[in-house]
Amino acid sequence: MQHDPPSFDEVYAAHFADLTVQLYAYFGDRQEAQDVVQEAFCRAFARWKTISGYDDPVAWIRRVAWNLAVSRWRRARTALGFLRGQRIAEPAAEGPSPERIALVAALGTLPPAQRRAVVLHYLADLPTAEIAQRERVTEAAVRSNLHRGRAALAAQLKTSDSRGGAA
Repeated sequence: MQHDPPSFDEVYAAHFADLTVQLYAYFGDRQEAQDVVQEAFCRAFARWKTISGYDDPVAWIRRVAWNLAVSRWRRARTALGFLRGQRIAEPAAEGPSPERIALVAALGTLPPAQRRAVVLHYLADLPTAEIAQRERVTEAAVRSNLHRGRAALAAQLKTSDSRGGAA
């Protein structure tokens, strides 16, 4: 008596979890195990008319999943070996100087309009006319903000210097 081969959906539902657990137990990466089992089932689906006639279609799927996992592991090992050989010494970057830290802290105490004027003029090298245009204020307002911002910064930095901070 000949029996009908199992449907793809039946095999998938009955064996996906088991195959995933088997590969996870061996390779130690659950996501990778799920990926290779899913890929093996996709390959089986494309050939299901042939594979369903095998004595044990699940054995074929298991072998394909296993081969995929081994191939991925080998590729990863090869890539890692290559990367190890490519080590390039990165130059060590020094941290900000105490003066820079003090300046940034002092800028943070300024009102926003003064802080923007000082940063745009002294750090971005923009002329007062361009700052006025960007900020939609008069040049006199920009000059006033610069004057007030410089005075506040001088007081802040002088105070931090007298406490043993930045010079």
